[in-house]
Amino acid sequence: MSLDAPQYDTASLPYKVAVLCYLWDGDDRLLMLHRRKPPNVDMYSPVGGKVEISRGESPHECAVREVHEETGLLLGEAEVRLMGMVSERAYQGQMHWLIFLFECVRPVGRAEIPLREFDEGRLEWVAAADVERLPIPATDRDVMWPLVQAHRGGGFFGVDIDCSVEPMVHRVRESRPMLRAHGG
Repeated sequence: MSLDAPQYDTASLPYKVAVLCYLWDGDDRLLMLHRRKPPNVDMYSPVGGKVEISRGESPHECAVREVHEETGLLLGEAEVRLMGMVSERAYQGQMHWLIFLFECVRPVGRAEIPLREFDEGRLEWVAAADVERLPIPATDRDVMWPLVQAHRGGGFFGVDIDCSVEPMVHRVRESRPMLRAHGG
């Protein structure tokens, strides 16, 4: 499909489709966006955004585009790896989300990304040990963040999160953690 192909109205689709991109530096810090815009105003999240499904954009293309738009870093498609897929039913009681989680396959030098503020929020490097203490959505803290940590560096997971019930429930549909070499 060419970029000149007709745009489609996606407003009535039952899902919003998005990506989150985990960029780590060599000191186990994660680049986080302190958000200014909905959803999750004044909370932290990895960089990312909505897939332009009306143009036929793929999740991989979206990950590369969003990283570039939000950080200025231009990654090649081989530098991002799909590590997880999350389905959120009735997030904030409003919308269903299908989220593809990517990670950069190499450490990102902190000098490659100047920390800056822009319309979406402010970029900050956060130590991995401190992420769960930040104001992050409950779905991220309780479900996604532990799975990201377990699958970082080569694993894959798929999880369904049902926010239509209180408390939310989740079901891991697939989990292939990164196999780590054991010392000995």
